Amino acid sequence: MDELKTVAKFGDPMLASISQGLLEANGIKAEIFGESFPYPSFNAVEQSIELKVNAEDYDSALSILAASDKAE
Repeated sequence: MDELKTVAKFGDPMLASISQGLLEANGIKAEIFGESFPYPSFNAVEQSIELKVNAEDYDSALSILAASDKAE
């Protein structure tokens, strides 16, 4: 991956993984950062889990995640 941009932040590692899978199913490579904090409740409060994509995929990733939120 080249320059990475944070496309979303999460407090729940499961939601981060689901979003990563959605992006990758649409051809966008995504990486999760901050998932291994030793106190899981800290993640929920701070939304310390970040989903990052290549800078050139950022706009497409935002569109895919936004469309997913509207589908729920």
